[in-house]
Amino acid sequence: MLQQEDKAKVRNIKVISSEECVRKHKLLVMDMWFKATKRWHSKLEPRVHVWKLKEEKMCEEYRSMVRDKVEEAEWKCLDVNAQWQQMKGMVMETAQDICGSQKVYAVIRKHGGGMRRLLKQ
Repeated sequence: MLQQEDKAKVRNIKVISSEECVRKHKLLVMDMWFKATKRWHSKLEPRVHVWKLKEEKMCEEYRSMVRDKVEEAEWKCLDVNAQWQQMKGMVMETAQDICGSQKVYAVIRKHGGGMRRLLKQ
């Protein structure tokens, strides 16, 4: 009835003889003990090397590229959220192009009923 590794988790077994599930079968009730474990999920996410923007040359190049992209973009028929997403995309894409990026594991830990990102770009 149980797998070999699950036998150690069983604490208490009772057979209720007055209850018949199927003909010639009795109801079996058992208490099992399971250890609660934390779930760790990890996935690869790109991390942009924004620390390179501290250099004056890189910073000026970044600013000029962002300005050019903002001037070329079409902003008229978009709502606020769409404009924000477009601006975020331009800024992140420019930072990746100029500074470079690498893929690192982002660890997500379930903590206190909510999700919290420990390593985030």
